[in-house]
Amino acid sequence: MKRPRWLRRPWQVALAGALLAVALAYAAIGAFIWSQAEELLAHPPQRPADAALVLGSRAYLDGKPHPCLAGRVDTALAMAHAGVVRQLVFSGGVDSEDGRTEAMAMQEHAVAAGFAGPMLLEPASTSTRLNLSLSRPLLLAAGVRSVVIVSEPYHLWRVERLVKMSGFDQSFDVQYAAAPTSCWRALGPFSKGALREPAAIINNAGHGYLF
Repeated sequence: MKRPRWLRRPWQVALAGALLAVALAYAAIGAFIWSQAEELLAHPPQRPADAALVLGSRAYLDGKPHPCLAGRVDTALAMAHAGVVRQLVFSGGVDSEDGRTEAMAMQEHAVAAGFAGPMLLEPASTSTRLNLSLSRPLLLAAGVRSVVIVSEPYHLWRVERLVKMSGFDQSFDVQYAAAPTSCWRALGPFSKGALREPAAIINNAGHGYLF
């Protein structure tokens, strides 16, 4: 009696099972991110803060400010106009995808939108962890004691974990603002950044940054 075809090549069965397990884990993390994102969107910051810290992402797309990054800045601008924050801090270094400095691109967008208030730039960070660690001394030197961290909805769960693990929240009173950018409104959890976020979470967790 011949064995079934799938039993003749057990390594293929094992490989398929492993790939399925990875896919299911990835989907589970994505679903969790989505639920946390919706919660943050429903609960914007309530307390006034000294500054909004806007975290960077890709600066330009097709020769124009990337709508995902511009949407983050627009959320910070709305808070400034509403009196929730009094100054803006832009954190992001040179983007390898377009060669532009994210912090400078955000400042340019804010100025073009008519913002004339105080702004600080942190132009060297190349990761979310560095956004926080390099911005901390800049914020402290400016006398900032309370911060609203602004990023896209899918990003903020990992940001919150990094804030706690790094002790950033021991230096500042921290709130979070989920930016409903056009990228998020159009694609939600299927936007490029959201699809990559589970991998970033797995990577950061593997290095002990989140837990």
